[in-house]
Amino acid sequence: MADIFDEVKEDLRAERTKQLFNRYGGLLAGLALLAVVAVAGVQGWRWWQGRAAMATAEGYLAAARAASEQGTDAAAAAGRFDAVAAEAPSGYRVLARLRAAALRAEAGERDAALAEWDAIARDGSADATFRELATVVWGTHALEKDDTAAAVEARMAPLAEGNGPFRASAAEVRALAALKRGETDAARRAFQALANDGGAPPGVRERAGRLLSGMGGA
Repeated sequence: MADIFDEVKEDLRAERTKQLFNRYGGLLAGLALLAVVAVAGVQGWRWWQGRAAMATAEGYLAAARAASEQGTDAAAAAGRFDAVAAEAPSGYRVLARLRAAALRAEAGERDAALAEWDAIARDGSADATFRELATVVWGTHALEKDDTAAAVEARMAPLAEGNGPFRASAAEVRALAALKRGETDAARRAFQALANDGGAPPGVRERAGRLLSGMGGA
C-alpha cells in the first residue's frame, strides 16, 4: 500500500508541475532571459569602463608629454589637461586639474591657479590625499601674496597636527607663514622640530636646517 501512495504523490507532483509550467512558463522564461541580459549588461559595462579608463590614461599621458616638450606654452598645456578633466573619471580628473593649476601658475596666472587648488581642496568628492596635496600647494603659492599669511597658517594647522602624508609639508608651510608674519621665534621652533623629525621627508628636513642656519639657529 505504501508504494501505491508514493506513486499517487509522484503523479500529483508531476501534474502540479505541469499546471504551474503551463500557467507561469512564459514568466519563468522571461525571468531567465532577464537574468542572462543582466549578466551580459554587467560584463558590457565593465568592458566599457575598461575602454574608457584606457582612453583617459592615453589622453592624460599625451597631455603630459606635450607639457614636457621644450618651448610648450604653459597656458595651452593647461587647456589640454582641462580637456582631460572634463571627460575623466574621478582619479584622473583630479590629477588633470592639479596639473592644469600648476601650469597656470607657471604661465603667471597665479589667481586662477590658486582658485583651482582651493576648489580641489574643498571638493568633497575628491580623494582625501589629493585634497591635502591641493591645500599644501595652495598654501605654498598663497604666501606669495600680501596679507595671506594668517589664512595660510590657519589652513595648514589641521594638516600639520595630523598624521596625513603631507603633515611635514604642511608644517613647513605653516612655519613659513609664521616667518612672513614676523613671528620669528615660532618659526624657528617649527623649523627646529622639522629638522629633528625623522619621519619628515629628507628635503623638508634639509630646507628646515638651511632656514635655521639663516636665522642663526642650530
